[in-house]
Formats: sequence, structure tokens, C-alpha cells
Amino acid sequence: MIEFLHPSHLSATIHHAGPWGPMLYMVVIAVSVVVSQIPGAPLAVVAGTLWSPLMAGVYTVIGGFSGALIAYGLGRWVGQPLVKALTGKTLSFDNEQSGQALGWLVFVTRLLPVVSFDLVSYGAGIARLSMPTYAGATLFGMMPSTFLLTYMGDRIHFTASATLGLGGMFVLLFVGMPLLLYRYNWLNIRTLLSWS
Repeated sequence: MIEFLHPSHLSATIHHAGPWGPMLYMVVIAVSVVVSQIPGAPLAVVAGTLWSPLMAGVYTVIGGFSGALIAYGLGRWVGQPLVKALTGKTLSFDNEQSGQALGWLVFVTRLLPVVSFDLVSYGAGIARLSMPTYAGATLFGMMPSTFLLTYMGDRIHFTASATLGLGGMFVLLFVGMPLLLYRYNWLNIRTLLSWS
């Protein structure tokens, strides 16, 4: 399974799948959200090398959103034992907070692909965040980073300076932002969400 998910192998498999390639990719992305050990961000970059950034982004959003809904449902109806079995972590949301605060937390964590997509999805289900709030925060939160990743993938085979510039922007936005969120406890993130 790990060999299959290696970017070069996955790229070749999807290419040989022909018209079924996008469907295969969306299933892989959905599974990457449900199973925490599979990183989704590199797969989005690979997609950008296979299709146009727009279509790669659309496929990634569909797959990621589908996987997020599955993980949310598993968290809501099966709960903490399944989350522990799948991720090896115990996750909790502060149930004292309003649904709106949790919705904003989901939205912000979706903007940052370095925050574990599956853990947030399971946690939102365990906290019984309403499905419309969760779905909206997830869908609109994941779009900017997804399209940035697929655009980066499209640019990989172009100039080194463009790739370096995009990589720097990626580091600033998606590594710097989580550090600032944690350090200054923006959105009360340390109280709202914890895992061990």
C-alpha cells in the first residue's frame, strides 16, 4: 500500500487508469483523510502534475471532502474507540464551546494542511458539531490550500525560481500560521481542541 502511494508510482497508476484515473485519485484522497498515516498534501501536489491545477483542485476537493464526511460520521456514530484505533490518538473538543466557535476552528484548521485533517474530522463528529456547520467550514476552508498545492504541482516542472517562491509562500502560510495560532492561542485553539 505504501509503495502504491509513492508519488511516482501513484502518478503512473493514475495515468494508466485512463478515464478512471480521476475517480481512482478521488478514492485515494478520501482514504487518506480517513486513515491518518497517509499524507494528503503530497498527493495534491502530484495531482497538479497530472491535470490542470483547476481540475486537480476539483478532484482533490471532492475526494478530501468525501473523506472528511466519512471521518466525521465515524467520529459521531462510533466515537473515541474507533478514532484511537485508526489514529493512535485520543482527541477531544471542548463541548462547552458554541457550535459557531467549533465551526470557526474547523474552518481555520482546514486552511492549514499541516493540521491533521482526519483528527479534526473525527473530533468534530465526537463533539457532535452540526453537519451543515461542519460541512460548510470544511468545504470552504479546504479550497485555498488545496488549489495552492495543485498549482504548486503544476509549476514543479517549470522554473526553479517559481517553485522556490511557491515553496516559501507555502512555508510561511502553512507552517508559520499554525505556530502563531498555537503560540498566541488565537481562536482559543488550545482550549477548543486537544489530542494526546
